[in-house]
Parts: sequence; C-alpha cells; structure tokens
Amino acid sequence: MRLCGFADEADSFLSGQIKALRRNGMKLLEIRGVDGENISVIKTEKLKAIKRELDEAGISVWSIGSPIGKTDPCVDFDSHIEKFKHVCEASEILGAERIRMFSFFTKDEKTALSSLERLLKITPSGIVLCHENEKGIFGDDYESCLKIHKEFPEIKAVFDPANFVQCGVDTKAAWDALSPYVNYMHIKDALASGEVVPAGSGIGNVKYLVEKYAKMGGEVLTLEPHLMEFCGLSELENGESMAKKPVFTDTNVAFDAGADALKAILDELNLKY
Repeated sequence: MRLCGFADEADSFLSGQIKALRRNGMKLLEIRGVDGENISVIKTEKLKAIKRELDEAGISVWSIGSPIGKTDPCVDFDSHIEKFKHVCEASEILGAERIRMFSFFTKDEKTALSSLERLLKITPSGIVLCHENEKGIFGDDYESCLKIHKEFPEIKAVFDPANFVQCGVDTKAAWDALSPYVNYMHIKDALASGEVVPAGSGIGNVKYLVEKYAKMGGEVLTLEPHLMEFCGLSELENGESMAKKPVFTDTNVAFDAGADALKAILDELNLKY
C-alpha cells in the first residue's frame, strides 16, 4: 500500500509539507494548498517551481485536491469553468493524473449532471476526474454518487468514510454500492456527532473499508486527518468550524497522529506500506 497525504494539514509552506511527508514515510502528495494559496489559484511559474522542489525531494503528486464542484452551478459557472481549466493546467505541470472534485451545491439531479458533463467535455486526455462524496453537495449519499458514476463511468470515486458518517450514511452500504467505481480512498474518520477523529476511532468502519479496498487491488490511501484547524479549512468546509475543540496544539503533531492511526490499522491488517 502506498501512502499519500494532504500535507497542507501539517504545514502551509511546501518545505514543511515535504518534511511532514518524509517524517511519515509518504512519497505521494495530494496537493491542495501551498503558502496559503489554494491549488486552483497558484500561478503557472510557481507551479513549475513547486514541481522542481517536489522532484528534488523525491515526492510525486498523486492527485490535485481541487475545490472544483464546491460551488452553486447556477451562479457564474463560466468563471468556475475557467478555474477548472487552470486546475487542469496545474495537473499537467505537476504530473498528476487525477483531479479530486465535487458535484456542486445543488440537490437538483439534472443541474448537477449537466454541470459535470460540461467539466468532462474539457477534461484533457490522461486526466481522471475523481468525485469525492461530501456533505452539502449533490453526491453526499451513495445513491446520488451512484447516479453520477452510472451516468459518467469515466468519473471515478474518492471514497471518504468520515464525510459519509457526517451525512448519516452507513459506510459499509456505501462501499457495497460504490466499490466498482473507487479509484482511491481518503482516510478520515468521524463520530456520530460529526466530530472528526483519528482513523479507527470513529464509526466510519475504516479498518473494514481498507481491508476491502486492499482485496480489490487498491494501492493508494490519502491521509486527510482533519484533526485540527489548518490554513484554508474554513473555506473548504463552507465556513463551518470544527465541531469540537481539538486536543492537539500543533498541526504537525495532529498530522503525525493521523498517520500513526492509519499505520496502526495497516499493521493490524498485515498490509505493507
């Protein structure tokens, strides 16, 4: 199993992200924010510099952790299309074959699917769009996610257990429905209250899901611990703050704790990483 991380949860600066990944034995990055800037707005020359620094560190970008699809498609969607084009450029510069994205702040199926179709039509060949189940969007339960993947089988799934928990969805039932479409997993767990906790400490059935993922040939797990407030979290959560005051006082310590929890699960399953 190869381990990946949203290292901006450890440090907003790239140098600190590289240290966090190395410290935890990770050679893959799901890039989302650098120096306080979201990946969707980082300029071309800086993207090239980021690529050089990551290459020197022996770290590859597994996926672009983009905010694409976290918008109301009925409000200035043309501007969002331009943002998506830049994210595609970032993907090509950084050598990422995947773009994590969402299915919009709407509950109207026709609107969501037609908006996704517009994105697919301009997606460069060689780049796979990976839809993440997320609260508040069209695809926040497995039934809606299934509609997306059946309509557009070229869109793959990023399976996030905690997000399903926060939407009151049984993660085992969601896995049974969506596993044929899963490209990779986000490792994040939550309690019934919605509070995010280290993997294996919540009701997301993370150990069960990782075992299922491994048996179907899954190779990459992206750690997205969300155990502490970090730069850009409020924007990602649509203005919401964390449900409970975190027990950690340092983002690097919180990231490491998340990594340790994931590794403990892998050890229990006798999975190499």
